[in-house]
Amino acid sequence: MSNYVFIIDEKKTPMHPIHPAQARKLLDVGKAAVFRRYPFTLILKRVVENPVVHPLTLKIAPGSKITGISLVTDRDEVIWGMELEHRSLQIKLALDSRLRVRKGRRHRNTRYRKPRFLNRKRPQGWLAPSLMHRVLTTETWVKRLCKFARIGEIRQELVRFDTQKMDNPEISGVEYQQGTLFGYEVREYLLEKWDRKCAYCEKENLPLQIEHIHPKSKGGSNRISNLCLACEKCNTKKGTKPIAQFLAKKPDLLKAILTQSQRPLRDAAAVNSTRWTLFDRLKKMGLPISIGTGGQTKYNRVRLGLPKSHWLDAACVGITEALNVLTHQILTVKATGTGGRQRCQTDKFGYPVKHRPLRPIWGFCTGDIVRAVVPKGKYKGTFTARVCPMSDGRGEFVIDNKRRSVRLDYCTPIHRKDGYSYAF
Repeated sequence: MSNYVFIIDEKKTPMHPIHPAQARKLLDVGKAAVFRRYPFTLILKRVVENPVVHPLTLKIAPGSKITGISLVTDRDEVIWGMELEHRSLQIKLALDSRLRVRKGRRHRNTRYRKPRFLNRKRPQGWLAPSLMHRVLTTETWVKRLCKFARIGEIRQELVRFDTQKMDNPEISGVEYQQGTLFGYEVREYLLEKWDRKCAYCEKENLPLQIEHIHPKSKGGSNRISNLCLACEKCNTKKGTKPIAQFLAKKPDLLKAILTQSQRPLRDAAAVNSTRWTLFDRLKKMGLPISIGTGGQTKYNRVRLGLPKSHWLDAACVGITEALNVLTHQILTVKATGTGGRQRCQTDKFGYPVKHRPLRPIWGFCTGDIVRAVVPKGKYKGTFTARVCPMSDGRGEFVIDNKRRSVRLDYCTPIHRKDGYSYAF
């Protein structure tokens, strides 16, 4: 079953979300209209006096790449869920590209300038743009959900990654001053790092064992960079052999495992850097907020027999005795950006090619989701897709990996560009 449907009255007062079947009935009899497509929201054609509203609990499981969000009723019913995919890597790549273009332009066109790095100071609590993006997008969606649902409480998972303890189990004393977090299970981290599958045969959905890449009997350590996951068959077959000997006939797999083992704890560091900033921002919204640990979330999920997913992890945040999951088709949101930060597009040499317009073209912006009803011609029919408007009055669509060009007169907007793409 799909997510419950948000509903507001004529004065845009949020009501209690309703079952999809109830939403269809309201639309069929004309008592409500579609107010917003994503998240799907209805607006009543009347004002509801003294509505009976049961406050919902908004639960958040922040992640480095994907953040899970769920809405749970006071009867422990999960009625709405979403997974928000961040675009942190794209932000870093865009900033690096801009840096190279600016540096090349200044070397070509400007006289020598003295260095100014001594007068630059970052404010307290500063985060890199790729990290701050995770906080801002999560905060944006929390505020958006508060407009369409009566939120009574927020629960956030504070995942505590002790990166230094994982990398060096013997760390202590003064060396530990740079890492004040503790208590993260190495096994859970390895499950995330190795994608929950055997490193040697890549089989999934079977019991996995912690394996020393360089055998412990030959001087291998317990550092996180020397650990991987293996099924019982591969672990027994490898035994105390060096990995180079064990995978002598599979050089590509050997190279992949050694590369993966040295992968930095980037995701763990990202969550550590942003968790308290997100908590402080949510706290300023004025709603009661509580926190839960990552271990508690996993314990609830395993005890309740729920599959591993980000939105169900969010539903299991905090003290939870039982959960009744009433939805399974959730909203998947991917942050894409609005595309308006860099107006000037350049070629591979850094020279300007064209400029993006700031105003809409024929009432449409690139990225708007529209419904096109084409009465005749090669593309006759009705379809819904994102549009790229042109100044000649036509718009380009990409449907089934094929480009189509349709007159904008045939298009009706159903969701304006907001920097996200949506799927179910």
